Amino acid sequence: AVCELAEFNGNPDSLFFNDGKRRIDFVLVYEDESKHASEKKGSQRRREFFEGSLMNLGVELEAAQSVMDEKLVYVKVHVPFEVLCTYAEVLHIKLPIQPNDLAQQSSTYNCFTRHFYPSEDVIAKEPDFFTAPFRKDQLKCFYVKDREQFFTPAVRSRMAYYILSRAPYDVKGSMKKFGISKLLDGGVYKAAYPLHDSRFNVKSKEPGCPNERFLLYNEWAHPKSFYKMQPLDLIRKYFGEKIGIYFAWLGFYTVMLTLAAAVGLGCFIYGYTTRESSTWSKEVCDPQIGGEIIMCPQCDKICPYWRLNTTCESSKRLCVFDNYGTLVFAIFMSVWVTLFLEFWKRYQAELEHDWDTVEFLQQEEQPRPEYEAKCIYERVNPVTQEKEKVPHTACGKCMRVSCGISTVLFWVLLIIASVVGVIVYRLAMFITFSAKLRSDLKYSKELEPFKEYVTPQMATSITSSIISFIIIMILNNVYEKLPRTKTEYENSLTLKMFLFQFVNYYSSCFYIAFFKGKVVGYPGKPVYWFGAFRNEECDPGGCLTELTTQLSIIMTGKAVWNNIQEVLLPWVKNLIFRHCTQVGSEKVIPRWEQDYQLQPIGKLGLFYEYLEMVIQFGFVTLFVASFPLAPLLALFNNLCEIRVDAWKFTTQSRRVVPEKAQDIGAWQPILQGVAILAVATNAAIIAFTSDMIPRLVYYWAFSVSPYSDGSEHTMTGFINSSLSIFYIDHFNNESRPTVDTPYWYRDFRNPPGHPNQYEYSIHYWHVIAAKLAFMIVVEHIVYFTKFILSYMIPDVPEALKEQIKRERYLTQVILHETNIKHFKELMKPVADNLLDDIEEPELDLKL
Repeated sequence: AVCELAEFNGNPDSLFFNDGKRRIDFVLVYEDESKHASEKKGSQRRREFFEGSLMNLGVELEAAQSVMDEKLVYVKVHVPFEVLCTYAEVLHIKLPIQPNDLAQQSSTYNCFTRHFYPSEDVIAKEPDFFTAPFRKDQLKCFYVKDREQFFTPAVRSRMAYYILSRAPYDVKGSMKKFGISKLLDGGVYKAAYPLHDSRFNVKSKEPGCPNERFLLYNEWAHPKSFYKMQPLDLIRKYFGEKIGIYFAWLGFYTVMLTLAAAVGLGCFIYGYTTRESSTWSKEVCDPQIGGEIIMCPQCDKICPYWRLNTTCESSKRLCVFDNYGTLVFAIFMSVWVTLFLEFWKRYQAELEHDWDTVEFLQQEEQPRPEYEAKCIYERVNPVTQEKEKVPHTACGKCMRVSCGISTVLFWVLLIIASVVGVIVYRLAMFITFSAKLRSDLKYSKELEPFKEYVTPQMATSITSSIISFIIIMILNNVYEKLPRTKTEYENSLTLKMFLFQFVNYYSSCFYIAFFKGKVVGYPGKPVYWFGAFRNEECDPGGCLTELTTQLSIIMTGKAVWNNIQEVLLPWVKNLIFRHCTQVGSEKVIPRWEQDYQLQPIGKLGLFYEYLEMVIQFGFVTLFVASFPLAPLLALFNNLCEIRVDAWKFTTQSRRVVPEKAQDIGAWQPILQGVAILAVATNAAIIAFTSDMIPRLVYYWAFSVSPYSDGSEHTMTGFINSSLSIFYIDHFNNESRPTVDTPYWYRDFRNPPGHPNQYEYSIHYWHVIAAKLAFMIVVEHIVYFTKFILSYMIPDVPEALKEQIKRERYLTQVILHETNIKHFKELMKPVADNLLDDIEEPELDLKL
């Protein structure tokens, strides 16, 4: 072995080597026995070469045998101060120069929320400094109060990982292999991670330990802290800016959801309290109106005729969501999403300033080691006109892009095929439910109370929604398990995965909202799928209720399933691991072994956390016109999600490698695209899925002369105006029912005997014109409002811009003055010697 084994000193809380002075910045774990001697020899050679490379780079190592499992060896990694200074300059890490003496700007939002933050006596406020990119030759310019505390543990771990990810482990000719990730994939090492500073539920006894993990658990992850604001500065300090910005975004999104949820709940209450007084539901439920209207069968041969008042309860439920309050709420949500995105940009700008990531992308972000390893081709840089290494040629890049597009297209087509399968299921099961469900309810005394509530449409809708949800989760898991190289760019992966998830989650909702019941023909000439299945119709009240059912099932099921996975799976895995390794009390094993028992963070880190929230954001915005309670469900889910994620990161997972991040990355333009699409989808839902426009057309145009005998606008008679007549003699043999009875069907068509019988009536064309006009007007008004709001709300507050400029100026002054002072100190002995040698007293050489 390259480094000698050191006996455990019996201190389970120690974060240092056995000498108690050198801090452990990273831990590598390997197994020193193998079933195959050849594999053991190859792994040992690579491991020794790798550890030797680390020591050549100035890194210090100390190995320790596992207390609980003799096969495991833990290699503790310490990066000395001089090496840290070297890599801090390479990574352009900003470090403090002097305390910030500028007055802090406090926003109204902070003034309101500060009462919900943990007490400063528990979590001390982080000191604020002027910072500058570190330079080793200007060390004296920086605020070095204590060399051991100058680099925080998170920064030390980040630089240690940078060294580990670029240290070579094998050389074959001119090709050099490097990186800890490759060794982990090859099984040379079993794990690599930085250490938690303490146990999450017990304070560390180590002197000077900040116990930040303990504080985060008690003040952030514990269920008792559900009402508290998140200690973002401590989260950022402990986990890094990337995780900090995620929780900042999630918290801000949740706070903004409270406003949307309150308005949505108000619209729901309005619809619920007015459902009985709705003219639509009154006429449907009236025995003299709805009870006298006999509707045409909705399937061929076996489906019976049915009276309109059998849909009384579903009509009342429809009125809860299909009312003018929903229209107001849809417009409000279009404005809300703009305010959310614009105010998030402002809040994000404040975080960038507070967390020193304003110029991160230009200064600190380094190429990924996997990218560097693939750079084997040369090209001339168009800017510098010098040769540089690139990972592939133009032809190779074209092939990779083509393969990526083909893969995504294949899975999108697979999703569409699954949606078609569900549609065929709906068509087949509707016939079955129509034939058997009514008879079962009629002759079963136990099911008699449910006769008014359980209809063929509802049974088909609920079962198909559940099947859609199951298919969505199966396809989602299968797609996530596909082989995926680590060299993919995160933004490219984000776009591909979101496209897949977008089609997977929303395709069934788009079908119900914009395709179901739109092309069904009329009773004498229905439209068929594949020549065998008659296209399904909407409920007499429209497809809005079914869309609401679909959304509620998918949103609720997804939230429950994800939270169970995030809570149960890590806990069960850790429990099984402890049982298999026979680990007893944590007090008898060192800190590095305690952390090894925890679950590793996946390679994609926060990717799936963001994806989950963005999909939810789509449900909240894209289809909110049909489900005003969506923001309320999302709010409850997010309140749980914040604490569940906090609990997972703090208690069940190894400490993540801290990463810098300036913003939420590729998710920002995706959110903006969803917000733009939401305006169109909600306008289309109100226009084409709900019955709001036909009701308005009837009220303003067809309830008065010359289309009606009345002289005042009214909704009375709307039911008759929205139904058309069909003669049973005109049924063809394929669709003719077995029972002959009078008939109605839902459509705007001319009656039998009209010169253009069964063709669309003038009423239909009025409704279509009104729907198109509504969409155009609403979209333009909302888009114009969004544009005005975006223009009026600057991304960065003016006061913050001035403060950033002021800090940059003061930083330059401080560095300049410090350099001059340092230069004077260096030149003072020379000047003193010159003064002694020069006789002319009038020549002043004092510095």
